[in-house]
This record gives sequence, structure tokens and C-alpha cells, in this order.
Amino acid sequence: GAPGMPTGNRRHRSMVESHLSLAPVLQPSPDAWLELVLANFDEFLRDHASCEKKASGMAMSVAAHYPDQPDLVTAMVDLAVEELNHYREVIRILLARGLTPGPDHKDPYIHKLNALVRRGPEKFLLDRLLIGAVVERRGAERFACIATGLNEPELRKFYDTITESEEQHWHLFIDLALNHYAADTVWSRFRHLSEQENSIMTTLPLRSALH
Repeated sequence: GAPGMPTGNRRHRSMVESHLSLAPVLQPSPDAWLELVLANFDEFLRDHASCEKKASGMAMSVAAHYPDQPDLVTAMVDLAVEELNHYREVIRILLARGLTPGPDHKDPYIHKLNALVRRGPEKFLLDRLLIGAVVERRGAERFACIATGLNEPELRKFYDTITESEEQHWHLFIDLALNHYAADTVWSRFRHLSEQENSIMTTLPLRSALH
């Protein structure tokens, strides 16, 4: 079925959407990246499956790290289940194409972003949530590019749905940050991390991968 919206997102969705003008400009992914992905789509699908599996694990890790924060636990458990459903759907696509899932590889993009997370309980939670928002926002942009570039109607529909889901996810991470921190703090740090992400995205070598 189509991916649903994590329940934790519904309460505060309008709060984030009314402040999206505060979000920094997202530098578009290069055309050469999309060309590479479409020319090596089987390879991309394997990476996509791996990314969904890792995203589910990351959400569970946050839930486990903050058992005393009910809003985080609820939202992250919902998110983990949704990402795992995405993983299952990508695996189905792989198998239908006669492909087998590949091994997980270290993701240089995620590695560089995680290196920006500051230590200390207060800053760590804020940065972890906002890195989640940055990654999901880029995912939404890239899945939208892929959807427009695909010729197969079913695959295009799948990636349109995934795009909507990623949009909701990055809003969710911002919502959660706004639950725990002042709005000025959240948007200022989000702008800084987004600028860093733009730089990382444009300097890493192109791969037939989500990042």
C-alpha cells in the first residue's frame, strides 16, 4: 500500500508548513547525478533498499536513546515502521526485476553529515533531529527527480509516493525539534546544517545512489 504519514506528524503539520519560508534554499541535485542513476537503475535500487533499512534503524536508535520523551518515542517508532515498509516495497521491486539485494555500504554523505552533530545532551538531540530533516528533505528532492525521469508508470507512481512521504518526514523532524527547542534556535541551526549539506552534496563524487 501507499506509505502513510507517521501519526506523530499530524498534530503539528500546520505549524511547520506555516513557517516553511524560514527554510533555506535547497540547492538542486546536478543533472549528471540523475543521468547516472537512470543509466544504472538496478544499482540505484539496491542502494535505495539499503537506505530505507538504515533509516528504519536510525529511527529505532533515536527511540531507544530517549525513552523518557513520549513524543520522540511515538514518532520514531511510527517512522521506523514506515521506513521498513518502504524497504519491503523496494525489495519487492528488486525481486520482480530478477535482482538480489546488495550488501550495505558506508555512505560518505551520511558520514560527513553525522560528523556535524555536536556533543552534549541538548545540542546532540537538536542536531540529530535536524540532520534527519536535512537528509529527508534531500531525499524528497531526489526521489522527485527520479519520478520525473522514469518511463515505467508503476515505478514513477511509487517514487511520487515516496517523495510525498519524505516531505512529511522532514517536516516531522522539524516539528519534533520545535517541541523541544525555541523556534529561532531550530531554524538558525537548520539553515547552517542545510548550507553544510549543500556543500557536501556538491563536492562528493557522483554515485548511482540516493546520496
